[in-house]
Amino acid sequence: MFIGPADALLVIDPQNDFCEGGALAVQGGTGIMPLINRLAERFGRVIVTQDWHTPDQISFASNHPGAAPFTEIEVAYGRQMLWPDHCLQGSVGADFRPEVKPTIDRAVAVIRKGHNPAVDSYSGFFENDHRTPTGLAGLLRDLGVKRVFLVGLALDYCVRFTAEDAVREGFEAVVITDASRAIAPDTEAAARDSFRALGVVEIEAGGLA
Repeated sequence: MFIGPADALLVIDPQNDFCEGGALAVQGGTGIMPLINRLAERFGRVIVTQDWHTPDQISFASNHPGAAPFTEIEVAYGRQMLWPDHCLQGSVGADFRPEVKPTIDRAVAVIRKGHNPAVDSYSGFFENDHRTPTGLAGLLRDLGVKRVFLVGLALDYCVRFTAEDAVREGFEAVVITDASRAIAPDTEAAARDSFRALGVVEIEAGGLA
C-alpha cells in the first residue's frame, strides 16, 4: 500500500496514562512508540489526538458513588463505560510519552478531546454524543486528505471510534495494527468485526510501500 499526498497519519492518544505505569495503562503501549515515530516520518501530514479531561468528567468512576471502574452506566447520550481518573488537563498523565516526541514535533495539529465534563470522547471526530464535532473532519478536508491511517491507543476504543467516524465522514480508513494496542481481547474482537463491516482496512506497518 502506497502513501500518497492525500493521506494523513492519525496518532491516537500516545499519552502517559495509557502506557505502562499510567492510570489506564494499555499493555504494550510504550513499545509501539518507536514504530509510530518511523511511520510519522513517511507522512506529509500527521495529526495527534489527546485526551484532555477535567476532574468532574462524567466517565470517571470516582464521580459516581459506589460505582466501579470498567462498569457501564446510562447517561443522556447512551451507555458509558466508567474509567479510572486519567489524562487530567495539565497533568503528567495527560502528557505525551517522551518516546513519541519526534512524532509530536511533526504534527500539523493536536486535537484535544474529552474536555467537556458532561460527555466523554473516544473518537477524534466526535464526542460520545455522536453530534459534537472536534473539528478534525474539517481540518482534514482543508488539507486535501482523502485517506487516514490510524495508530495508537487503544485499538478497541479511541482508535476504533476514530476509524469508524472517519468512514462515516467520507474518508478511507486504514488501521495499522502493529502500531496499535487494545485494552481487552473481547473489545478488540468487537472492533475488528466493526472494521470489517464498515470497510476499515487493517494492515501491518510492513505492508506500506
